[in-house]
Amino acid sequence: MPAVAQLREPAGWKKCFRAVAKTRQRGQVGNDAATLSGAIVQSIMETPMKRTLPSAFRRWSPALLAVLAATALAQNKPTLYSATNVVVYPRVNVAPWYEVAPNWPQHPPDICCGHVPGIALDKAENVWIHTRTNITVQVFAPDGHYLRGWEKESTNSIAHYIRIDKEDNIWLADVGLHVVRKFSPERKLLLTLGTPGEPGEDATHFYKPTDMAIAPNGDIFVSDGYGNARIVRYDRNGRFIKAWGKLGHKPGEFSIPHSIVCDSKGRLYVADRNNIRIQVFNADGKVLAVWKDVITPWGLVVTPKDEIWACGSSPMQWRRDPKYPLAPLGCPPKDQVVMKFNTDGKLLQLWTFPKAEDGQEKPGELNWLHGLAIDSKGNLYCGDIIGKRIQKFVPQK
Repeated sequence: MPAVAQLREPAGWKKCFRAVAKTRQRGQVGNDAATLSGAIVQSIMETPMKRTLPSAFRRWSPALLAVLAATALAQNKPTLYSATNVVVYPRVNVAPWYEVAPNWPQHPPDICCGHVPGIALDKAENVWIHTRTNITVQVFAPDGHYLRGWEKESTNSIAHYIRIDKEDNIWLADVGLHVVRKFSPERKLLLTLGTPGEPGEDATHFYKPTDMAIAPNGDIFVSDGYGNARIVRYDRNGRFIKAWGKLGHKPGEFSIPHSIVCDSKGRLYVADRNNIRIQVFNADGKVLAVWKDVITPWGLVVTPKDEIWACGSSPMQWRRDPKYPLAPLGCPPKDQVVMKFNTDGKLLQLWTFPKAEDGQEKPGELNWLHGLAIDSKGNLYCGDIIGKRIQKFVPQK
């Protein structure tokens, strides 16, 4: 490119213009034109300004106009997404998308939510939640209106997961009372596993059990849980069959077996939360597969099509948060995710939710996503711990 001194003569202008033309061919006009513009302005400023100003301006104006014209040409040069270089893509949405349902659910004025660790659907797709408040079980119609609730029985009770079997019986895991109980929909107590108020590790005692799964043959599997690190199997009548697992990170060991589900073939899927994996077993406790380093799993649910859904966060390492110094791994979570797998562990779908700030939760955000349910229309029901609410997310077409 011409030096500033060369621009003082007409020959310099011509040289300037030729240089701009060459750089334009190389696609570099933007930067070089800016350099030339600066050089010309500098030359104008160095010209004696007395009475020579009008003639000086006339002297420099052709070169300046040439550079400005070249700059304008550069700005009109086609780019990847400019109007002169258009590729028309089909605007077809192929990925799933969810929007939060407004005003869902509708709580009566005197009933509220606490932590919502568990969600389940009955045959009519009414939504049952197990929540840590005075009305510990709450039932909502699919449209969100409140149907009924069960009052908390004991001040020591701490709600965890809820399941509903194919006969519409209600199963509740209580980490405070160390029991798993089966109720009729009218709240008639049908079965108690564990000894209320007594922690332990044998056929009749749990230590903070987290969840339960009902196999196709009626056998009951309990993830036990926060205090112990095992899976306990009973027959349909509550007779102890066996238990397996211990604290550790090897296959078949657990560090908070936090949730458990059973598919139509009787395979068990366990959310091994602190170990960042889902372990798959047969009914006798044999390890069939380990899905690791994909999700920090908090909750699991299985659909009638044997789709395994997991909620939680993306994989994390141990850390200490001053607000939650005794919390397990993943608290607070760095994000909020839901994943759908087939029974071979292939990831079929991933959806992320905005992570809310404590005390500033907005609709559509989640804060410690713990429980999950899916209805026949594909709606997702998500329960928060810190957010203290349940939300319905509707798939968009």
